[in-house]
Amino acid sequence: MIKYCKLPKYFASLSLTAVFASNLAMSSATAQVATQSAFGPSVTFTCNDSEATIRAKNGPRVVMGTTSIYIGYQQVTSVNKDPRIIRFDNGVRTWCRSDYETTNDDGTGYGLMWDRGNVLYGVFTSTGTQTGNDFRRFSNGRWMPTYGSGGGAKVAVIARINPTNGDVNYATFLSGRKTSDGTSNSLSVLGLSWNGTNLTVLSDAWAFPRRPDRTSMSCTGSSPFKYVAVFTGDLTTMSGAAAIGCN
Repeated sequence: MIKYCKLPKYFASLSLTAVFASNLAMSSATAQVATQSAFGPSVTFTCNDSEATIRAKNGPRVVMGTTSIYIGYQQVTSVNKDPRIIRFDNGVRTWCRSDYETTNDDGTGYGLMWDRGNVLYGVFTSTGTQTGNDFRRFSNGRWMPTYGSGGGAKVAVIARINPTNGDVNYATFLSGRKTSDGTSNSLSVLGLSWNGTNLTVLSDAWAFPRRPDRTSMSCTGSSPFKYVAVFTGDLTTMSGAAAIGCN
């Protein structure tokens, strides 16, 4: 029997009952931790922009009292974006990070989940491995330490971030995997859920979602596939995964 905690409303709207009814290996549920999440189209801003300027763009942000954290990107060249994340307290910038990925990879930030304490996760895009500093320096030893084979497909990077200064503690890549040639395929995270121990990730995955051992699931039907993966909080292990139409 699969045990699971009550998920946020944005999860319930996507008929996850069908997903969890598959053979999803999950640890025994604990009381769900109150978190705030924000996912949506990535917006552009710079570290010099005011909070009013950034807020007006209606990008993803999480809030606790007078503290707000925003995620997005900056268009650094005509053909390249780099992710940005910024925190304001009482309207004053506390920190802004522009150094997570500074390569020619076209990276953006589009999701946040915060327990309003010391647990903050950010979700970013990656389109391939490029020379220079990218999320690989944070993902060494984690579930998937690199983009994988190929390039061009937009995959996800999930990072645990210190909300006091923006430092990345660790990260993992998350992608689909084509059965034809083993190259990484597109995946877009739709939401995160945190129970104090495990991080549950809901996403749209294009052919084909990965099993916990990183091999491709077998799927019938058309992409994208609604895909759920459960990670240990330190992102070293995927303890279970399931997708509608896949096994």
